[in-house]
Amino acid sequence: MTQATTELDLPTLDAELSTKSPQEIMKRALSLFDNIAISFSGAEDVVLIDMAYKINPNVKVFSLDTGRLHPETYQFIDRVRKHYNISIDVMYPEAAAVEALVKAKGLFSFYEDGHQECCGVRKVAPLRRKLATLDAWITGQRKDQSPSTRAAVPVIQADGAFGMPEHPLVKFNPLANWSSADVWTYIRALEVPYNSLHERGFISIGCEPCTKPTLPQQHEREGRWWWEEATQKECGLHAPK
Repeated sequence: MTQATTELDLPTLDAELSTKSPQEIMKRALSLFDNIAISFSGAEDVVLIDMAYKINPNVKVFSLDTGRLHPETYQFIDRVRKHYNISIDVMYPEAAAVEALVKAKGLFSFYEDGHQECCGVRKVAPLRRKLATLDAWITGQRKDQSPSTRAAVPVIQADGAFGMPEHPLVKFNPLANWSSADVWTYIRALEVPYNSLHERGFISIGCEPCTKPTLPQQHEREGRWWWEEATQKECGLHAPK
């Protein structure tokens, strides 16, 4: 890390970077932190990998394997690994925690009592383990991804959900001001790999039981946890705090 996290004036830096391009934000993020990694799962994230790779081919990337992803998603992760010739650190949930949840509630309890508990075991806990080893991370959050929960996403912020006083964590969202159209224009123009599920009507892709294609004119987030209210459609990876 070239500068201590506690020395950064994040509000000022956010104001400066909020008018910059994602590539400029990415370049600044990689210049400020050595111990930084991209969280990879979807189309936005592979765009970030493409941008970062052109700045530093040794960029660190990690992904969460919940054990319930679509086969196409596993193929996508491997295709990205080979395309950029990078290592992707795949994080898994603790087997004992998964076994305990399934034993107590079965495989599909989230349809009845909400997805937060399952996501907590399969996604949030593994992410917390990974972020404990980093000083900063980079995500593909966009303001228009979920108007109910992400409308105020800044390009840089202190991560209050996963950082701690003894270990502050900085979070970069270089695509905060981009739209889905911007993401796909980049993907098509530069022939960036993408998940083949997008060709079948899937826009926002998560675990197989909790993801479905969207209809024309539906918001992308309507394909995730469709049985819940829009304000509940977060898995805990980007909980505001």
